[in-house]
Amino acid sequence: MVKIFVHPLNEYDVLVTTPGPASQHTVRRHNCALVLDAVAATPGVSRAGVAARTGLTKATVSTLVDRLVTASLVREEGRQHRSGPGRRGTSLSLSPDGPCGLGVEIGVDYLATCLMGLTGEVRDEHVRRIDNRDTPASRVLSRVAAELRGALQRAEREGLTVGGVGVAVPGLVEAPSGRVLVAPNLGWENIDLAAGLRTGVLDLPGELVVGNEANLAAVAELDAMRRGEETAPASFVHVSGEIGIGAGIVLDGALFDGANGFGGELGHFPVRPRGPRCSCGAVGCLERLAGQDAILSSAGADDVDDLVSRLDAGERTAVAAVRSAGRLLGSALSAVVNLLDIPAIVLGGTYARLYPWLADPLSAELSCRVMGSRWRPVEVRRSALGADAAVRGAAASALRAVLTDPDTYIASRTARSGSGIGATSG
Repeated sequence: MVKIFVHPLNEYDVLVTTPGPASQHTVRRHNCALVLDAVAATPGVSRAGVAARTGLTKATVSTLVDRLVTASLVREEGRQHRSGPGRRGTSLSLSPDGPCGLGVEIGVDYLATCLMGLTGEVRDEHVRRIDNRDTPASRVLSRVAAELRGALQRAEREGLTVGGVGVAVPGLVEAPSGRVLVAPNLGWENIDLAAGLRTGVLDLPGELVVGNEANLAAVAELDAMRRGEETAPASFVHVSGEIGIGAGIVLDGALFDGANGFGGELGHFPVRPRGPRCSCGAVGCLERLAGQDAILSSAGADDVDDLVSRLDAGERTAVAAVRSAGRLLGSALSAVVNLLDIPAIVLGGTYARLYPWLADPLSAELSCRVMGSRWRPVEVRRSALGADAAVRGAAASALRAVLTDPDTYIASRTARSGSGIGATSG
């Protein structure tokens, strides 16, 4: 038996879990994933190019490409340009008419959904402002289920196919089971989120992937950087600044989330030993002193819009509140940089909006605390996705399940629609 292991950054490994010969279906499943990965990695590649990249025969590649085209995962785009002799191949790329990933983010004070296509385009986004604190988990999951049903209805009206669902949660997630072990700012412990949502949305399409919101935001940010910048840093810390503070750590183009997937809890770094008690049970945690609520309280602002208006007007109390948060954030991040030698910090969420006032005090703190800053200053940049990073990362996580195992998606789609997409050999 061969198991496809879905890596957070669009990579996969084929793990042999039991000895013995592979079945024809298992071989086709593996080869189908190889072919789709080759097309995704090199848009415009021909069938011959796919065969060269994968080591598969041209006949097998042609059969599998036809299967992927029929399932709207791959699109043929006309003949390639050739300057020399020889037959021109047909260009292949991911289909913009293929399945969408449906992402949902469970924020402390909002719920967000996003429909994203295979080629990265956002087809629908929706944010509902609602306070999920001090609310039973079952009630919050009912709200999430309602948002999912609404997004699925909008997708149906637009003629979009949903290939899977990804959920971003501000807490420690046991990814294989979809269980949230703890989400302090929501007051959750040991919540079987996957089971709860499948009960609330009876016909949930495709796979359901649950992940930490900061990690998913970091992966989305990395994808955005790769599409938009040739010189984007391969290693960085993406800081999701909301009511809680999370960090997604990317090292050499891969997400680093620790041995158990629990890494990146920057908000619970102790920055003031005698500080206020945190929802996690400790005292003096960063998010209680530099999170969104702490900044608003110190600035005397009603919400982030009000805060930005005060900052634009140069109001001293607001500026002082943000600068204080920047220094505390810099102090915590300097420990991360000193430990891991990371060259860049990306400010996301609310911090992306506060970047013009936050960046200087944060950078100053890094300069005086990071040992190597004299020779390699740490870059502080604003997120390209801002508050949308986590929900887009959740949508992308659902699509990765399709991209790394397209044969299972095709079989599921066939069973659901009775469309008769054939089980060809390969």
